[in-house]
Amino acid sequence: MSNKFAGKTAIISGGAGGIGFALAEEFGQLGMNIVIADIDQIQLAEAQQKLQAANVPVLACPLDVTNYQQWQDTVAAAHAKFGNIHMLVNNAGVGGVQGSIEETKLDTWKWVMDVNVMGVVNGTQAVAPSMKDHGQGGWIINVASMAGMNGVPYSGAYAASKAAVVSMSESWAGELKKHNIAVSALCPAFVKTRIHESLRNLQSEYKEVKNQGAHKTQAAKGNNKAKELVESGIPTSVLAKRVVEALLSGQSYIFTHPNFRGPIAYRSALLDAAFADAENSPIVSHLKDDEIKML
Repeated sequence: MSNKFAGKTAIISGGAGGIGFALAEEFGQLGMNIVIADIDQIQLAEAQQKLQAANVPVLACPLDVTNYQQWQDTVAAAHAKFGNIHMLVNNAGVGGVQGSIEETKLDTWKWVMDVNVMGVVNGTQAVAPSMKDHGQGGWIINVASMAGMNGVPYSGAYAASKAAVVSMSESWAGELKKHNIAVSALCPAFVKTRIHESLRNLQSEYKEVKNQGAHKTQAAKGNNKAKELVESGIPTSVLAKRVVEALLSGQSYIFTHPNFRGPIAYRSALLDAAFADAENSPIVSHLKDDEIKML
């Protein structure tokens, strides 16, 4: 198993804790050089020490994923220390703040989209060109969520951001296939991380986000429920092993919770029923047999 990854280099955003650190440990054990990048520099230093103690070749870089220059600096540092980059894990993300449509502040939307969507865009734009240039292929793993496969009431910003990550992954998979770069959307359900504590690393420009959810509304109470669900989730080490397993079997979507197959199948059934409705429509049914044209 290790031969597929050994000696290659991975950059992992949000690599100081949670899913990111678990993947750093797992791929490090498989012989990869690991670049962990994180906004939390204290936790980043601790994570670096742990990996070094496990004899994993590691480089730690401070990184706010919303800052493209910091991404470029991370890529340059990775090249300087390890050479070619073969894997990118766009893991850094925030959970937002639960709230109804009218409660959710525009600042919350901006924060969630900037980190969860533009952070992935920044990482991929910074790393993909060098992965294409060295011609050895590789992997891009974009951490989405089961919420990206189905909407979640009172979490519109988070679910929308993760749906965008899934869609970007699908788009890039087709684009990068000819370069032997596999792109996967990792869509876990509940995992024991600190995503429910995302405000701990809130950048100063989004400070107004902290004012959301201060009232004892039904939506605010949902934040406590989210905490319970996250803390009841699977260990990050289990997720990391599942990611390796799915990469080896060539999965475009990496699922960790097969018990969610039913709800996603129900969504698929609704989509199929909507197509059937269109086929029976006197307005658009004539398009049924038209050739499908793509860019």
